[in-house]
Amino acid sequence: MKNKVSQFVFFAIGILALLGVLNSPIALLLGFIFALIFSHPYKKESQKTISYLLKIAVVGLGFGMFIKETLETGKEGLTLTFFSILITISLGILLARLLKIDLKLGHLITSGTAICGGSAIAAVAPVIKAEPKTISIALGIVFLLNSIALFIFPPLGHFFNLSQNEFGLWCAVAIHDTSSVVGAALGYGDEALRIATTVKLSRTLWIIPLSILSMFLFKTKGEKIKIPYFIGLFILAILINSADILPTIITDNIVLISKRLLVLTLFLVGTTISFADLKVTGYKPILMAVILWVTISVFALVYITHF
Repeated sequence: MKNKVSQFVFFAIGILALLGVLNSPIALLLGFIFALIFSHPYKKESQKTISYLLKIAVVGLGFGMFIKETLETGKEGLTLTFFSILITISLGILLARLLKIDLKLGHLITSGTAICGGSAIAAVAPVIKAEPKTISIALGIVFLLNSIALFIFPPLGHFFNLSQNEFGLWCAVAIHDTSSVVGAALGYGDEALRIATTVKLSRTLWIIPLSILSMFLFKTKGEKIKIPYFIGLFILAILINSADILPTIITDNIVLISKRLLVLTLFLVGTTISFADLKVTGYKPILMAVILWVTISVFALVYITHF
């Protein structure tokens, strides 16, 4: 009986997300509540679905962008992206040693903070031959901070009187995972969403040099580096939209569906966070992740508003 109730609630909230009834923070919050009250009926399936839905949604958002604006945005965020990654990785290596955290766990947390959350962790983990439990802990911590960011960044953006351009840049650099970056920007405005998506995806390409660096740091060889191929589809979607190949009514609807898929993705993210795993880790990995996050958030904010 309990399983049937959990299935009903799970699908009911999912349908509400797809119908556009829920916004990003509410969908994520309902995911948390669901995880606390119910035993997840489709946990493994949800974890796999999150990755696919996010990629489909991001590619769909490309149909609302134009190549000229995208190139300008990517160029604008390049310097900030480089320095933020450099600072995060350097500080992460130092903190892992100072706090005496397992070096592989520390590196995964650092990778997730520096580039793109769960995607970076998933890419780097096999390269450094991390254990499943270590991967799970790193993902849990990064997803928890992502979730907090989704709630606090939009109010902070308004508090600091950030323009949509500035907010899009800030959340693309300071929020770990693409789902939360897009979720936060979604409620701030269309321009913020466009900028945040573009800068975040260009940032994702840094997975490749990070994976190579990880090989040298942990002296591993022969492991495959995962290249985020869906970024190519995102660029293709932008090119199709820029060339006016499809009618506006079609591209507008693709973007609308993509936004709703993102809200559904955030609900699924909330349902898969394991508070039990986070409790077992102790405070040091979480402390490390928070220090990295606050450092990069403050650095990015100062850079955007003063340079």
